[in-house]
Amino acid sequence: MQLTPLHIKGGRALGGEITVQHSKNAALPVIVASLLSREPVTLHGIPRLSDVYTILDLMAHLGTQHKWMGDNSLELYTPEIINTDAPYALVSKMRASFIVMGAILARSGQATVSMPGGCAWGPRPVDQHVKAFRALGVTMTEDGGNFDARREGSLNGRFTFELLTVGGTHNAILAAALGDGVVVLENASIDTDVVDMVEFLNSLGADITGAGTNTITVRGVSALRGGSYTVIPDRIEAGTFMMLAAASRTRLRVRNVRPDQLRAVTAKLQEMGVQITEDGNTLVVDATRETVGAELKPVNVTTQSYPGFPTDLQPQMSALLATVPGTSVVQDPVYPDRLTHVAELHRMGANITVSGYTQVIQGAKLHSAPVKAADLRAGAALFIAALTTEGETIIDGVQYLNRGYERLAERLRGIGASVQQPDLALAMD
Repeated sequence: MQLTPLHIKGGRALGGEITVQHSKNAALPVIVASLLSREPVTLHGIPRLSDVYTILDLMAHLGTQHKWMGDNSLELYTPEIINTDAPYALVSKMRASFIVMGAILARSGQATVSMPGGCAWGPRPVDQHVKAFRALGVTMTEDGGNFDARREGSLNGRFTFELLTVGGTHNAILAAALGDGVVVLENASIDTDVVDMVEFLNSLGADITGAGTNTITVRGVSALRGGSYTVIPDRIEAGTFMMLAAASRTRLRVRNVRPDQLRAVTAKLQEMGVQITEDGNTLVVDATRETVGAELKPVNVTTQSYPGFPTDLQPQMSALLATVPGTSVVQDPVYPDRLTHVAELHRMGANITVSGYTQVIQGAKLHSAPVKAADLRAGAALFIAALTTEGETIIDGVQYLNRGYERLAERLRGIGASVQQPDLALAMD
């Protein structure tokens, strides 16, 4: 589906407050985890984004009935798994969909899932998922990009991930949550999305300990009950708006955040000279020249797994630093191919030199230009840059922004931006 581009007239004074949506990246595994219960589950804080609609299409194929209860609440009910396969046509749109394997395996004892897709900037291997399953007693075969998994009885044993993997940790937990076995996962991800899914499962009666540490123990239970749960705020969207405040040299109140989950971002912005204060679940981000002085300072940034600086904020940080005089260095060893924003920022006058996964950024005054987002976070980098420049920037590739930012144009207008997106339909491809 082709969407009308985003039209941004930059250089306008921004201010006021903006409310962060609940986390899409946390909502997706929580939605999948609802497959483990035969009873109705109500989820609150589910953003209406194209990725959510994509996972709901897959869930419907598996047997889930869903109903929206107001703007952002969703009732899910899966009394039976009616299909144990997740075909390529459904999982190719989004890499996160691969974790349905663990959930289907837990409920049905067998699952066939195609290799996932979803991003334009490099492969996302699932070898750690497969190795974990095999170590815990699952028989895994692969044929033509389709993975077939079967288990005899409950999962048991111990597995040490060779590297930190959010999706791999999700998948192993889901596969082990039902039954009478005990599974210990070492070098597990401590990411907020893992913790949120575990808290959701435990609220339904699961027995999972250690979430938020590198050792997670899953003791299988016979069944999960229904219930209700509210998903955590989106720390990536929060970080995006914090960087927008810094890039536009403005003062914003960013509401509905978990400040404890944003420490790495806060510290880096404070290093640049931005003043950030906490007020409960609100951060006040002040980058006005009255507060920071003549100019922000350049910094060096290296992405890491949580709680380090997020790879999902690397393009946005690059856009911010492209406006800051001096030399900054941004390195992204987590996803070294996440660089589609660079060529588009060049079109806006950014001075960025790339070597491997390292960007050397010389701050400069940016200008408006027609640009195109090739992925979600590149799109966020482009709207940050566009709002700092004089003139009109037209951003194509809006379908990617619609994967992660709900009602973006409307919310940006609420803080004073001139943003128009004539066609607000969700991109479903």
